[in-house]
Amino acid sequence: MLVERGLRVMNVDVIGRAYDIAANYLRRTGAIADNSATNDALLELIVQMFHRGETNPIRLANKAISHFEAAKLAA
Repeated sequence: MLVERGLRVMNVDVIGRAYDIAANYLRRTGAIADNSATNDALLELIVQMFHRGETNPIRLANKAISHFEAAKLAA
């Protein structure tokens, strides 16, 4: 992650890889639509976890999948 003048800059590569992994899995299971549109709820989960300090894309994806599926079950 980059830090410049006290501002945190998102590492787009980590977030992008985590989103790709999670979205691919959720599309295959039918949890999200099988199209090229970005799922905003999933992306927001990943960004929030990244801001909390998680920087491993696989761990981010797994946690996002768990949270996303739990939220769908609760609704």
